[in-house]
Amino acid sequence: QVQLVESGGGLVQVGGSLRLSCQASKSIRQINAMGWYRQAPGKERELVATITSGGITMAADSVKGRFTISRDTAKNTVFLQMNSLEPEDTAVYYCKARLYRAAGWGDYWGQGTQVTVSS
Repeated sequence: QVQLVESGGGLVQVGGSLRLSCQASKSIRQINAMGWYRQAPGKERELVATITSGGITMAADSVKGRFTISRDTAKNTVFLQMNSLEPEDTAVYYCKARLYRAAGWGDYWGQGTQVTVSS
């Protein structure tokens, strides 16, 4: 089991920045992968960025060059730095942990944090 607590969302103007945080209840070095997803009203949840236990990162094409995923293993926290925000980035952002256990793969989600970009 992994509990995830997100923070850092809010209201920001176009071109602004926000940093989201996701703190895990266990060592993130023991979690196979962690990621940020987002869901805008009326749309499906989509992948934003991921980071593996080995520190390998990837980001969706729509956010490359603007968003950066990183981590602080000492604090069991993963971050999403979001720069040059656009109205299309408005969504609820969710943190996910993917962990392999004896019973197989398990996905754990945070409660979500709202990001609103105003024009």
